[in-house]
Parts: sequence; structure tokens; C-alpha cells
Amino acid sequence: MRNHSLRWNVWEDNENENDMRINLYRSFVGLAVVGFMLSFGQSLVAAPSPPAGLLVQAYATLGRADHDYKGHRIAAMKQIEAAAKLLGVDVHGDGKGHEHQGVSDAQLRTAQGLLQQAQPGLSGKPLRHVNKALQQLSIALSIK
Repeated sequence: MRNHSLRWNVWEDNENENDMRINLYRSFVGLAVVGFMLSFGQSLVAAPSPPAGLLVQAYATLGRADHDYKGHRIAAMKQIEAAAKLLGVDVHGDGKGHEHQGVSDAQLRTAQGLLQQAQPGLSGKPLRHVNKALQQLSIALSIK
């Protein structure tokens, strides 16, 4: 009889160890899931929307371009800045680079493409500002 109760206690000890392992595993998995959700949620909040990122890129591209384009490049930059501000994004730059005319023209075309990519994701005032910026860039590119 004594031998049987000893076996029963050993079996209960193994069962307790298994329960502890299962609980530990569940806790680990739960913490991993919570950690993943928190990090994923922060990246969603911290990252600007795709159109906003395109506006930042377009603004920076125009900022590197040289040549005045009779004020139309700067006017486009101001429109992009206004649209970005409405989206809660800060764009900045001095607005004057040191590029040759051909390179500046290519940069204006690149900025046009970025703004055109941003258009479908925008609405309201930000979209109107982007459309005005595109008009200014078209005028700027017609100036030789």
C-alpha cells in the first residue's frame, strides 16, 4: 500500500510540473502576443500616411532643385507645405539647391510624379493644395 501511495505522489508531482510548464508557456505566448500588438500599434500611429510621406519626398526634391522658375517652384513648395500641415506632417527646407537646369527639371518632374501618386489618398483641402502645386509645377516646367 505504501508503495502505491508513493507512485500516486510521483504522478501528482509530474502533473503539477506539467501544469506549471503549460501555465508558463501560456504566459509567454500571451506576453509575446501583447508585445507584438503594442509594437504594431505604435508603428501605425508613428508612421505618416502614404500620401503624407509622398508630400515630404516631393517637398525635399523641390528643395534640392535650383533655378527660380519665376517663383512657380517656390509656390508649389508652399502648396505642398500647406497640404502637409493639414495632414499633421512638418516639411522643411531652405528651398534652394545647386543643380543645373536639366537636373532641376528632372527633380520637378520627380516631384510631380510623387504628388500624382499622393492624389488618390487625399481629399478636401490637402487635395486642393496638391492640385495647385501640380499646376505650379506644370507652369514651372514650361519656363525655359
